[in-house]
Amino acid sequence: MAKRDYYEILGVPRGASAEEVKKAYRRKAKELHPDRNKDDPEAEKRFKEVSEAYDVLKDETKKAAYDRFGHAAFEGGMGGGPRPGAGGFRANGDFASAFSDVFDDLFGDIMGARGARARQAAQRGNDLRYNLRITLEEAFAGLQKTITVPAAVTCTTCRGTGSEGGAEPLTCPTCAGLGKVRAQQGFFTVERTCPTCNGLGQTIKNPCRTCHGAGRVEKERQLSVTIPAGVETGTRIRLAGEGEAGLRGGPPGDLYIFIEVREHPIFVRDGADLHCRVPVSMTTAALGGDIEVPTIDGGRARVRIPEGSQSGRQMRLRGKGMPRLRGQDTGDMFIELAVETPVNLSPRQKELLREFERLSEENNPQSAGFFSAVKGFWDSMKG
Repeated sequence: MAKRDYYEILGVPRGASAEEVKKAYRRKAKELHPDRNKDDPEAEKRFKEVSEAYDVLKDETKKAAYDRFGHAAFEGGMGGGPRPGAGGFRANGDFASAFSDVFDDLFGDIMGARGARARQAAQRGNDLRYNLRITLEEAFAGLQKTITVPAAVTCTTCRGTGSEGGAEPLTCPTCAGLGKVRAQQGFFTVERTCPTCNGLGQTIKNPCRTCHGAGRVEKERQLSVTIPAGVETGTRIRLAGEGEAGLRGGPPGDLYIFIEVREHPIFVRDGADLHCRVPVSMTTAALGGDIEVPTIDGGRARVRIPEGSQSGRQMRLRGKGMPRLRGQDTGDMFIELAVETPVNLSPRQKELLREFERLSEENNPQSAGFFSAVKGFWDSMKG
């Protein structure tokens, strides 16, 4: 089967410049790379074909021979062409070499960016997390709190450079400042962190005796933190630049404060609303009356209990809840009644209750409705 024209494979006209050939090759290589076409069994074959074409057309000597003699220039059929094994291109292509070229073309920019970052020996410090527990009252009002944070801070002896006397670090001789070393293993180019500088790209000849070359030391710091009103469990507050100091003079990380609001013995929070379960006597629920309930701001609110109130009845106190974080309004407070049954009755109290029960057969609509439904159920079962 006749081999395809190299120009046709790359999709460029004869006489195309070296730059045009390179652009076409990169486009085709990305499109046909086996890693991007894992479901196509022909992908590797077409990828090799593109690599073979590029290997010839990118070289001026090979390109001139191909333009004059075609594929025969590389098959030993023409006396003036290159012979296999004598410096010419092997017809079936060197896949490992081609793969290395593609690796460099496709990922060279990325590696270059990594190398550039590695050359910057100064590294950003780590972010820190601080868990802060507060009361519901503190979450309602907001507060200013001083916290103690253990963290790495810039070494004052070497001013963060890591070198004795503040001397500048030296370029790592192993990786030439890249922070990484690369090695060819078969078809693949493997990149590893430089073992000499641990990826920093620089080494220190005389490490600072205080920080031992790190450029930072462990120390506790006290910070004043403003907790806004309305925070709830899970709220995260970011303090920029208050994390760990950067390595060898790098910028510091950030400090994240995570809020946890303790449970309250009286109030249950639901977003910006508060719920309060209030026990009331049986007589107050039956006859009605006024009760006083606490509010989260430390005040008191008078609530009117309607006659005949049942357990579970809710009443709303508008604006007596929690402030909304980064908002202007306030939630509500809900009072839930819990009608309390008296205990430890005296003989006289029991006597009065039995008399009350005899006189109250028509005053319990829920009981009458329920037992009427039960009687109907039993009658239907008998039928």
